[in-house]
Amino acid sequence: MPKVGVIGSLVWDEIHGRDPAAGVVEEWGGIAYALASLDAHLPAHWEIVPLIKVGHDLAAEASAFLGTLRRRAPAARFIEVPVPNNRVVLHYQSDERRCERMAGGVPAWNWSELGPMVRDLDALYVNFLSGFEMCLGTAEALRQGFGGPIYADLHSLLLGMQGDGVRVLKPLPDAPSWFGCFDVIQVNEDEMNQLGGDPMTLAAGMLAQGVSTLIVTLGPRGAVYVTDGQAVSRYVGKSVHAATDLPTYRPTVRTALVPTDIVDTIDPTGCGDVFGGAVFSRLLAGENLEAAIAAGNRAAARNAAFRGASGLASHLRGELVAP
Repeated sequence: MPKVGVIGSLVWDEIHGRDPAAGVVEEWGGIAYALASLDAHLPAHWEIVPLIKVGHDLAAEASAFLGTLRRRAPAARFIEVPVPNNRVVLHYQSDERRCERMAGGVPAWNWSELGPMVRDLDALYVNFLSGFEMCLGTAEALRQGFGGPIYADLHSLLLGMQGDGVRVLKPLPDAPSWFGCFDVIQVNEDEMNQLGGDPMTLAAGMLAQGVSTLIVTLGPRGAVYVTDGQAVSRYVGKSVHAATDLPTYRPTVRTALVPTDIVDTIDPTGCGDVFGGAVFSRLLAGENLEAAIAAGNRAAARNAAFRGASGLASHLRGELVAP
């Protein structure tokens, strides 16, 4: 069975202001949302291999959560590390704006650790939930040492951390080198602006570094993509079929907005992560880019009408979930 590896941080969230009537809520966040989305949207023959480090203080809870994933490979589990797990305090100012403060000490991956773990994988989903999942050198080694497609949500690579743990937007040093490590890159509108310059010039620069597709999420307005036209062929070729079986594709740069339906938002937390998990899943299923992004929009909207990551995969599949 083909396998998708998932690199990211499993974070324990403390959420304030999302629902004033409910008070403070504590629950799994971070990569939990993307895992739930992959679990709900991957093709039936794919398995999930979590490549996630978890602090010793939340190892038992993490094991219980990962045990709820139906698509997890039987032998797959997280790596327990002898440090406190990452924890995030979120204060919502609006549905789309929040203040985030992080604590914890989960260390980054290095290539000597990751190399043996990705050898038998067919695709990789990377989400920089802490921004410290790996350094540029490890990302470059991953790109050179792994032949399958890599989908990356840059997210917290564009966040710095103040002394009190508060996350703030910051420029991305060596941005072109980071871009060259991934096949598909996802950012939100604020992150795209933080990268600086004219958006189309920036997108063209990413394509020049070897990125096949850039996706910019716009919240309730949907998502914009810029692609060289090779996204689908690259995924099919690298993940489940021999490249010689594919037709020849001539790079043609395309861009479009894929709108989403307006929904009543209950909880915006994790919408971008759910979106990315759904898009990557549908690309791996062989769907075209616009159809995959439309599926991501629908999944994010469905996530916004649900609270938390526990039970989310079932909710995304359309199953009834007890509140």
